[in-house]
Amino acid sequence: MTNCPTLIVTVGLPARGKTYIAKKLTRYLNWIGVPTKEFNVGQYRRECLKIYKSFEFFRPDNNEGLKIRRQCATSALNDVREYLRVEGGQVAVFDATNTTRERREDIMKFAEQNSFRVFFVESVCEDPDVIAQNIVQVKLGNPDYIHCNSEEAIEDFMKRIKCYESSYQPLEETLDRDLSYIKIMDVGRRYLVNRVVDHIQSRIVYYLMNIHITPRSIYLCRHGESDLNIKGRIGGDSALSARGKEFAKRLGKFIEEQDIKELKVWTSQMKRTIQTAEGIGVPYEQWKALNEIDAGVCEEMMYEEIQENYPLEFAMRDQDKYRYRYPKGESYEDLVQRLEPVIMELERQENVLVVCHQAVMRCLLAYFLDKTADELPYLNCPLHTVLKLTPVAYGCKVESVYLSVDAVNTHRDRPEVDFHLWFTLK
Repeated sequence: MTNCPTLIVTVGLPARGKTYIAKKLTRYLNWIGVPTKEFNVGQYRRECLKIYKSFEFFRPDNNEGLKIRRQCATSALNDVREYLRVEGGQVAVFDATNTTRERREDIMKFAEQNSFRVFFVESVCEDPDVIAQNIVQVKLGNPDYIHCNSEEAIEDFMKRIKCYESSYQPLEETLDRDLSYIKIMDVGRRYLVNRVVDHIQSRIVYYLMNIHITPRSIYLCRHGESDLNIKGRIGGDSALSARGKEFAKRLGKFIEEQDIKELKVWTSQMKRTIQTAEGIGVPYEQWKALNEIDAGVCEEMMYEEIQENYPLEFAMRDQDKYRYRYPKGESYEDLVQRLEPVIMELERQENVLVVCHQAVMRCLLAYFLDKTADELPYLNCPLHTVLKLTPVAYGCKVESVYLSVDAVNTHRDRPEVDFHLWFTLK
């Protein structure tokens, strides 16, 4: 995407959501195909100091603590260089407080020496309720406080924040006018964006301006079993089978029992998802982007027929299912690009039910569960099962609910890799 690697640098006091932002950005960029890795300086410090004692380590007059923290930051930056220069990474996320102008200047010098572009992401929050919620939800599970009770942990962490406040120098419009950055204020109530210079930075800004931390759940399910599912044929636009219609009824009852506040329902433009949503009895929105992967010349064929009529295509797909593109059709890689606007809108929304298709559900699930491109095409998304995704601190909780309606199994396990064939095809 670019021959100039990007170094994303977080800025802000502790408990301002920096690591949450760093992890979400890393997950998003990897999902859209930009090799990205997060480097959390706190983790380097924990590996260096096996036992955390107290906030005293972070006091600005603790020279020994300051020396160790600088060494950890240097180690992390050395690993950043290795990742971007040797391992083929395109974006590194340097997750630390970086609260002083001196520290940020050191990072800029490092980036200049290595021909990296730097983009700062500062999170500023003055809302005491949000800060307290972040401390309780995230920091109490921090390895630093594994041997403390919650009251002791909160007290110590608040004192740790105080250690940083005295020397904190936020990004400023005048002094930092030549830097590329986004300043996020009070978890997205306001933004300040400065000097966006390339496509990667533009996508980062757009993404960060769409995410929120409001508690919500996303429900994913496939359409009910279709007539073509029963026949073992892929793609097409067939109607629901009798069992598929029964699933639609049970889905409607399940959603009613959940009593979900202001639920939005999205479907594809294909018959089987629309018929499934009609059983719910609430308004729904059709998305063309949610249509099933286009199998091109293989639409409505059985896998056995594809293997017989297009043996080379069949073998190529088994060797690299994510990047393989059906003749006159799509690949999973294409599908991810098609679904990016859906992900952006899901991040903006609160409670949503998405009634979709097997390949589409795999792509969406891979985003929320941080699965690799290699894992994505083999995620198991059975018919007549609802997945409830609830975003938590640094990930996503998944609950699977089978609605007790039999259906065919459309899942194909990962085949054994024929390395001789793989090198022949390459």
